[in-house]
Amino acid sequence: MAKTIITAALTGAVTPAGYKIPETPEQIAQAAYEAWQRGAAIVHLHMRDENGLGVMDPERFRETIKLIRSHKDCDVIINCTSSGDSRVSDDSDYGNARRMEHFKTVPGIEMGSFDAGSFNWGIPGGIFCNSPKFLMALGKLYIEKGIKPELEIFDAGMMRAVNEYARQGYLKPPLHFQFCLGVMGGMGATPAELQYLISLLPPGSTWSAFGVGKGHMPIMFAALANGGHIRVGLEDNVVYGVDKDGKKIMATNNMLVERAVNAVKAFGNEVATPAEAREILGIPPLDAEAVRRQLGIE
Repeated sequence: MAKTIITAALTGAVTPAGYKIPETPEQIAQAAYEAWQRGAAIVHLHMRDENGLGVMDPERFRETIKLIRSHKDCDVIINCTSSGDSRVSDDSDYGNARRMEHFKTVPGIEMGSFDAGSFNWGIPGGIFCNSPKFLMALGKLYIEKGIKPELEIFDAGMMRAVNEYARQGYLKPPLHFQFCLGVMGGMGATPAELQYLISLLPPGSTWSAFGVGKGHMPIMFAALANGGHIRVGLEDNVVYGVDKDGKKIMATNNMLVERAVNAVKAFGNEVATPAEAREILGIPPLDAEAVRRQLGIE
């Protein structure tokens, strides 16, 4: 049977007030461990500061990864954001350096996001800035550190951009894409729009997809139907469904991962283990003992 990789995006950089999102390194690490226990092969990590705001703090990444790897049985793939703080995304030298610092200094990061262009978040929103200067530097760093880029695609033009970065040597095939659908400044979370993006994939690529908010379920099932992998988690969707009275059922990361596992099995696929996901994505096997030594875990 085909193997489907489940990514759990646990936290995100921005969450509406009133939702119970893991924020501290301890909470995020525990959420990562529980998501892995339930079937997630990859955990996508953002950090929050003491006020609950997204922050690119290398020490918080280090502490979270150290706590995850302290579980000797946990071989989950660790995927870190490069865009977790809107306060340092203005293409300044300081902002760009801050967005990459953890990849340079923190051991154990196997994947990193590569948001393949800039766009407007929505109304009123702001600009999500990912300039060519930043992306070229990020791509070179990923190659140097052996980190697998997750090419986050919000609109079709970003597919052309990725091809050009690859042609110029800033990305190394085979490429892995994450289709991020439903943001106001990008493509909608519909099966038709996902299908168009799939048609633009370079040969030999792998891909995953998710829909924001109400687009979560349509894109999950469309991704399965088209042979892709899936991402779930509180970064993208905080509502699980509605009860018999029409009231919202608030989600947890565990609930979303468990539903994804059931969907994969109902479709007739098998949930990929982290070891299988590494093989599918071309990521080297995990040397857990070496990573623990580098992190100072006894």
